[in-house]
Amino acid sequence: MRPQTESSSTATMASSSSSQKQKKSFSTTTPKTEQMEIDHFRSIPWVAKHLSQPHLIINQSDTRRPKPNNGDTLISQTLNREDGISAYITIIQQPAQEQELITEMLSFLTLGPQLNGWPGVCHGGIVMTILDEVQGQLFTQNKKQRKMKDIPLMTAYLNTKFSKPVRTPCTIMVRARITKVEGRKHWTEAVILVEDEQGKEVELARCDSLFVMLKSNL
Repeated sequence: MRPQTESSSTATMASSSSSQKQKKSFSTTTPKTEQMEIDHFRSIPWVAKHLSQPHLIINQSDTRRPKPNNGDTLISQTLNREDGISAYITIIQQPAQEQELITEMLSFLTLGPQLNGWPGVCHGGIVMTILDEVQGQLFTQNKKQRKMKDIPLMTAYLNTKFSKPVRTPCTIMVRARITKVEGRKHWTEAVILVEDEQGKEVELARCDSLFVMLKSNL
């Protein structure tokens, strides 16, 4: 009986060790500060050109910061890892007038292999998530600048066209724009671009969307 007990104990320890290793492999990395993420993108020449324009407001995406009641956990925790979305910033022009709606925004994201569908290619569902996410941040920026009521908007539809694969690892630029507003309805469009080997910005995917402002807070 003694040898069996030792064997069982050894197997249990091995199983426990394996479980600990597995948990560690799925853990997220320590989130970067806003300055760390901005510095990361300033080190990429293609992105640095965009960041050097005058009168910009550059922020770490608001969704990178954990919220009460598990809000924004997909972007702030689940995908916030070195091999997921390792860095994410938003950029708007300093508004010219207090009443003007901010209608356009740029975002930069660095993507890793844990977002893959096909080998070396970001999953199409993640591409759509990124498009939806960045368009939503355009409304967040307007609320922060007190140009919109602080009431949630939710996606009504997201029509997406995929032109080329989003390769990983890579850094992408997402340009989002509000195209029309009617009451609580807000129509938007967004496009994902990367720089190719010739230094040209190439379109990978785009969408047109409708967001509807709720009648009250959730």
